[in-house]
Amino acid sequence: MIDEKVLEALNKQVNAELYSSYLYMAMSAFLEDKGLPGFANLEMVNAKEELDHALKFYDFIIRRGGKVEIEAIEKPTTDWENPVAVLENVVSHEEKVTGLINDLVSLAIEQKDFATNQFLQWFVDEQVEEEETANDDLNSLNLAMDSGNGLYLLDQQFAARVYTPPATNE
Repeated sequence: MIDEKVLEALNKQVNAELYSSYLYMAMSAFLEDKGLPGFANLEMVNAKEELDHALKFYDFIIRRGGKVEIEAIEKPTTDWENPVAVLENVVSHEEKVTGLINDLVSLAIEQKDFATNQFLQWFVDEQVEEEETANDDLNSLNLAMDSGNGLYLLDQQFAARVYTPPATNE
């Protein structure tokens, strides 16, 4: 049976991952409205990824004999100044999520919950990748903003991004 403190924290993380998915969907809608379908695709890919993260936590809780508690999801921001502000928000949000994952790891270690700690290591690695990708995307956009052609090409590049769900055995 899973420790109650750990269970509560994991349930909060389910909600946080669902919020992340909502946030990225809101970004996608904003970017679509601004005529940047590739950027919109980029954020929809992020939204799908975050939903899968929520489901990974959901499944883990169930496998450990815990009860999943679904909470209301806060309404995300729906308007940004420009695409740069959107991608800056992605970077800061991913840094926040990294902090949440690190807090979960600390709690699992404190509670001597080795199974949860092991499960969370996938997310530790994932957050390194997500922060790196978010920063790379923002840097690319900052370089492209000086050129209409550069923005167009970056939009085309982002349009080609495809989400590949994680393997089910992870």
